[in-house]
Amino acid sequence: MVVVLPKSLDALLALQHDVVTTAQALERGTSKPEIARLVRGGHWQRLYRGVYYVYNSPVPRRSQLHGALLGAGHGAVLSHETAAEVWRIADRPSQSIHVSVPRKTGPVTRAEGVSVHYSARLPAGECRGAVGLGMPPVIAAEEVIYDLAQVAVTAEEAVNWAIRACQRKCTTPDLISMHMLEPGHRDWRWREDLRDALTEIRAGVESPLERRYLHDVERAHGLPSGRRQVKAKRGTSVQYQDVRYADFGVAVELDGARYHRADARSRDDLRDNSNTLEGLLTLRYGWNHVAYHPCEVAREVWTLLAQRGRVGGFRRCPRCAALSAPQPPLPPPPARRGA
Repeated sequence: MVVVLPKSLDALLALQHDVVTTAQALERGTSKPEIARLVRGGHWQRLYRGVYYVYNSPVPRRSQLHGALLGAGHGAVLSHETAAEVWRIADRPSQSIHVSVPRKTGPVTRAEGVSVHYSARLPAGECRGAVGLGMPPVIAAEEVIYDLAQVAVTAEEAVNWAIRACQRKCTTPDLISMHMLEPGHRDWRWREDLRDALTEIRAGVESPLERRYLHDVERAHGLPSGRRQVKAKRGTSVQYQDVRYADFGVAVELDGARYHRADARSRDDLRDNSNTLEGLLTLRYGWNHVAYHPCEVAREVWTLLAQRGRVGGFRRCPRCAALSAPQPPLPPPPARRGA
């Protein structure tokens, strides 16, 4: 995509959030002595080599981002944590401004506070995406997930980025899945975990989350077998319980990585309230709980089941042994009614 810059300096500054390079200023009639005078007088601030902010006030974040891109040169786009910041996938500004440039660009001058990445997926001059008028050039949201997955220390961290991007409507599971199949993207780190999470985000009937709960929580720790997708008619509405331990009056709801809009949360509240009115105690777990902390989930479920009736001892799985957690004590049996 070829970007045609405006001929006037004022129009250019409006486009670049009051940041300009020496070359751009010279092309629009500003001389080198004039630039030096403005900098010495404190009217312009030098952000990077040959890049200036044209006011003496604190530099806004968007101006910092534009300045980093201009300092990196033609074809640069925001990427990694900084792109996640711009897309609002991340909740706070990145400590270092991350910039990706086409691999064919050649050596780029390293500036303090700027991390430069070379990408073979960025042909020279290509702008991969933008999230709003006046925003700096930024890679597509799916590419953000790819970049962050490649540097993620754990699968849970990589999955968290994908979940957050989908929940915040920056992208969709289908778009990420298609991105994973593109040439040059076959080396996704944590691919299997991400594929399972994307399937769960689509909220399939036989979801990976339900399978993980069955194998990693219930069976691995010797819990009683619960009934799945129990249909419950309440008035004129029909509700479904993900897992129900009918003999113990306990229900487990698995929220997973679904889009959790306000109306969905309201339905969950109504379902939990209905369970309570029927004497069912409800435990609720998300994708990260079950996928990455199944032993803690199993302990909580086992404890509640033991409080509500007779169950066997808690079975420690190999992961429990690795955690070196003490064996939980068996709760006292429930008091007899009328005693």
